Amino acid sequence: MEVDIQWATDMIEKQLQLEERNEKIKSHSWKHELASMGSMELEEKDKKPVNTGVANIKAEERVRRTSLDLRREIIGVGGIQNLIELRKKRKNRKIGAALAPEPKLEEDEPTGPVNVPSFLQAAVNGKMKTIEKFLEDGGSPDVCDEFKRSALHRASLGGHLDIVQTLLEHRASTDLRDRLDCTAVHWAARGGRLEVLKLLQSKGASVNVKDKLLSTPLHVAARTGRVDIVEHLLSCGIEINAKDREGDTALHDAVRLNRYRLVKLLIVHGADMQARNVEGKTPVDLVQQWQLDTKEVLEKTETTTGPTTETQE
Repeated sequence: MEVDIQWATDMIEKQLQLEERNEKIKSHSWKHELASMGSMELEEKDKKPVNTGVANIKAEERVRRTSLDLRREIIGVGGIQNLIELRKKRKNRKIGAALAPEPKLEEDEPTGPVNVPSFLQAAVNGKMKTIEKFLEDGGSPDVCDEFKRSALHRASLGGHLDIVQTLLEHRASTDLRDRLDCTAVHWAARGGRLEVLKLLQSKGASVNVKDKLLSTPLHVAARTGRVDIVEHLLSCGIEINAKDREGDTALHDAVRLNRYRLVKLLIVHGADMQARNVEGKTPVDLVQQWQLDTKEVLEKTETTTGPTTETQE
């Protein structure tokens, strides 16, 4: 609704400016207008008679379209003021939202023992007191759910830096794998909070790990579009051309999902544009017709590096 109002306001403002400019021009060129009117009258005489009703309607349309009352036709009397007020309110809401701190909900102190499901859910919801209570009572930080996902996996995905820190202080394992062989680093790459990934690394977590699909954290970050995570992983020396089970590199994934910024970033860092997946496709082969920016980047780079000598089956 607000988008429509904004569009209408912009259109009206432009139309009014145009009409006001035209009015000024007319005030300085009334002689030219009289001559033009005379020419129009002559042209009308040369034409065949037309229906009087139709002529009247057309005349009214000309007056209406060139009148400053256009605003009334679009939004009614006083509507422009209403739109201005709405625009002011919208602007104030944006400013207020940017300045206002996010409300922090008070967490209730656990009144009794914390069970495993509550502990794991607290890692998702960022409830520090529940986490601390469970650990203080002697609970293992590495307890898992039926998918072998630990609190560290969950907190890493959620980007809860303070909880990740607390779990690591209680010796939570950074190498623990879930049923898909994902580590906390995989989940941190998916969650997208760089500070969490760095904290895991500071405690010995490796970035050169693969899950059951042979995906590295770089694959995961490329698929989810986490530019800052990809930049960091590349600076850590992660294998840029590592292939997953389908033979795709991170560049394949970035191209397929139209991650334009990541495509450029990976190419700059030396990603192999001629790497073929199990279907024999290179990243260039995966570019769709509508991916113009990505296509241009790949084609320019391919021109400078030269075409592949491999033949596609």
